[in-house]
Amino acid sequence: MKPKSLKNNFFYLLLFVSTALVLWLLNDFLMPVFWAATFGILFYPIFKLIRRWLKNKSSLSSLVTILLIILIVILPSFFIGLAVSKQVTTLYNQYLADGVSLQKTYTYIESNLPGVISFLEKYGIDIDNVKKSLSSAILSSTRYLASKAFGLGGNVASFFLQLSVMIYLLFFFLRDGDKILSIIIQALPLGDKREKLLFSKFAEVTRATMKGTFVVGIIQGSLGGLAFWILGVEAAVLWGVIMIILSILPVVGSGLIWFPAAVILIISGSWIKGAILLIIGLFVIGLVDNFLRPTLVGRDTKMPDYLILLSTLGGLTLFGISGFIIGPVITALCLTVWQIFMKDYAAKDKL
Repeated sequence: MKPKSLKNNFFYLLLFVSTALVLWLLNDFLMPVFWAATFGILFYPIFKLIRRWLKNKSSLSSLVTILLIILIVILPSFFIGLAVSKQVTTLYNQYLADGVSLQKTYTYIESNLPGVISFLEKYGIDIDNVKKSLSSAILSSTRYLASKAFGLGGNVASFFLQLSVMIYLLFFFLRDGDKILSIIIQALPLGDKREKLLFSKFAEVTRATMKGTFVVGIIQGSLGGLAFWILGVEAAVLWGVIMIILSILPVVGSGLIWFPAAVILIISGSWIKGAILLIIGLFVIGLVDNFLRPTLVGRDTKMPDYLILLSTLGGLTLFGISGFIIGPVITALCLTVWQIFMKDYAAKDKL
């Protein structure tokens, strides 16, 4: 082996090892880095407007943008999280004290809808077993949510540490974003055109996913939670947040909560409340998903709905809540790399 080749190989090995060590060292803070980059991409247009208004004072503009993010995103999320935690704990304690019973609903059905009981028994469905299974499922779900709520208390210090790191990094990502991007483009050996295309796709998918998944989810969950609260359904904030999470599922998402709730209200004797919730779910909450999601997600990412759904679910499985952005971004970048490869291969094939 030639001395020059040996030096190059050793340098590449050193480059790889040192990079891997840094990533390992920063492993616990990769999510704050990712979210700082995400918020930086999402709010960069606002940052540029503020910077223009403040006559190109980048540092001050970055601080003002971060303050806006704290006021409109972080603080509301924090207080909603506290409300959800309180409602989950209340529900859990209530079920522990009173037990989980569907007797009231069963008694109403038996008295007013005897045909339903006869129909179910005709097909061999034991009502007592159904009640026990539903009660067990409700108690298990409540216990799981309560354990998560109780666990938040022990993770408060870690949460605020990561939040502080994210905000600190966000300041520099906003202020020096163009410089950082230029350095990365110079460092990567892919060719400037390819690198710009990849970073452009990353920014495009991040914005589209945040708008399509997060915004649609917030609107659906807020409408559903508000409807629950007006109709007197217990733990309205909790169900609203669950609807936000389930809204990642196109078409059926939030309906997994409001539809059973409407049915339970109807068969429990609250016909008017159940009908109102059904109408709101079908013609208000449902239309938000049908009209906004294709506009905000599909048009920007140019990915089919099924691929967005699968990549989102896969991301949530691997990365937790951050996965609803990471999953589609990884998939979009993979598709972009393949598009570049096929384009280059087709060009070479013509030669």
